[in-house]
Amino acid sequence: MAVTAERARDLALALPGATEAPHMDRTAFRTPRKIFATLGATGEELNLMLGQDLRDFYCEQAPRAFQPIPGGWGRMGWTRCALAAVEEDTLASALAAAHRLAAPHRAAASGPRRR
Repeated sequence: MAVTAERARDLALALPGATEAPHMDRTAFRTPRKIFATLGATGEELNLMLGQDLRDFYCEQAPRAFQPIPGGWGRMGWTRCALAAVEEDTLASALAAAHRLAAPHRAAASGPRRR
């Protein structure tokens, strides 16, 4: 049932174009556009940027594993995932959803449109 910090890192970095970088006291996983997840220094939790609808979905589906982050960050959709309580396939799904939201928009990635 539990996902290790190393496995969570592997799942995040397996997503297209994902990179890893330090971010304050955490490790950030990002697309070229923005951060989609951060791993806590203790390796016990992963924060994901899911947006409000996806945050609510994952919190309802796996309430022991997912909780909104308190305050403004949570209102924006940042969601805490307890790695000890999450199934690997559920975490992989949540990471993929967060990654999609952070991916560059097609128009921006391909340059200006030609008529």
